Amino acid sequence: MSDDLVYAILLIVSVGSGPLLRYAPGPDSRKYLSSIIGLCLITFACQKEILHPLLVSVVNCVLISVLSPKKCHIASFIWCFSYLAFFRAAHLFGFSRPHPVTNALQLFNTLRMIGVSFEVHDKSCMKRRDTDTDEDVELKQNFQMKPTFVDILHYSLCYIGLFTGPYFKYRTYYDMLHISSDAHIPVYDNCIRRIKQLPYIALAYIVSSYFFNIDYVKSDEFDSNPFWFRIFYMVPMFQIFRSRLYMAWIMSELMCMTAGLGAYPLDCKSKCGEGPTNLKALKECESRDPKSVEYDFETIHNLDIWGCELAPTTREGLRSWNMSVQYWLAACVHRRLPRSYGPMRVAITMGVSAFWHGIHPGYYLSFLTVPPILIAEDLMIARFRQGSATQRHLFDWACWFFKMRGFDYNCMGFLLLTFDDTVSYWSSIYFIPHLIIVIFLLVGLALKPKKSKEKKTE
Repeated sequence: MSDDLVYAILLIVSVGSGPLLRYAPGPDSRKYLSSIIGLCLITFACQKEILHPLLVSVVNCVLISVLSPKKCHIASFIWCFSYLAFFRAAHLFGFSRPHPVTNALQLFNTLRMIGVSFEVHDKSCMKRRDTDTDEDVELKQNFQMKPTFVDILHYSLCYIGLFTGPYFKYRTYYDMLHISSDAHIPVYDNCIRRIKQLPYIALAYIVSSYFFNIDYVKSDEFDSNPFWFRIFYMVPMFQIFRSRLYMAWIMSELMCMTAGLGAYPLDCKSKCGEGPTNLKALKECESRDPKSVEYDFETIHNLDIWGCELAPTTREGLRSWNMSVQYWLAACVHRRLPRSYGPMRVAITMGVSAFWHGIHPGYYLSFLTVPPILIAEDLMIARFRQGSATQRHLFDWACWFFKMRGFDYNCMGFLLLTFDDTVSYWSSIYFIPHLIIVIFLLVGLALKPKKSKEKKTE
């Protein structure tokens, strides 16, 4: 059975199981039902390789249960990423090479297990801010969770997002189990809004993949093509790459919506991955008639297509892409690093992201190209995004053009994977995007306005 067919079956079954879970009587029945469905899907897709995710989850549960909350997150991070390294290199130790579907499961299970350890850590180490009232502190303490061994195991087996994401916190999972059956969640409206996007994306994918494929780049014939064709080829390849992911991520949002996962009152001002940011409003909604409360699914909103396609800057484009994983990287890596690290915080975060994606050199070549792109982009914006509204508008369109070419260029590393193939393609177009980055950096630094002595003194 092909990987595409397996993924299709997993996604369709997951979306279709949502109503069963949403209308199950009580939290316990929902918890066991979601775990049973998840276990069946894992067994179907991974077969004997099911031992990998189960071992990671069980050991992680032990670490969180045995170690101090102040240290369990570090142990969990080391354990999960160490096992991920072993998992990718298992064939070097005489084991069979893991199946791609199992690899996808391992990726998102790693995020869940590390994420829940950070939730436990944050509850024990919560700091009171100067602006916090006693009520604020109490609300935060009550909202943060310290799940048991069994709770974490159920969380790891929940079928929602096992193979495609989105990442969601244990607290979000807990709230799904305990949501009132009387709540009027706009599941149908949100699902239809997402489903309407699928035909256009599928058409773009079918047309692009019919005429272009990544294997042609690796052939000897490719280098004989004119330069304009070689540099153009990365554009449709990124179109194929992102449209395929768009379809998977939309389906993953649909499976969350049909189950009611990530549904929070509109007044709570939920954010992707994080969940409610206005805990006072959440508490007030608990005392209201469930039928009178409006809900949204911002917590599991994993993809902003317009942001990916039309945002003028690389930073905005990245924030619109696989948003729940972006949240995890920000919450568990970037924000935990000292501010004194400066730009290195971004480089380290990108390195962790590359390692999470895989051990192929193409990932690292692509991800580590992002920090200089961001620096160059910021310098150019600071220097040249000036003047009239028309001038700024023209600058934004130029910035968008270079942003998309940067994504096209880095996408080739994701598709070609090996060092030789990636560098071979990049060299066939003379590393022009890299050269443009260097030029933008030099121009931006040379023309960067100097701070006055008065401002420095202030």
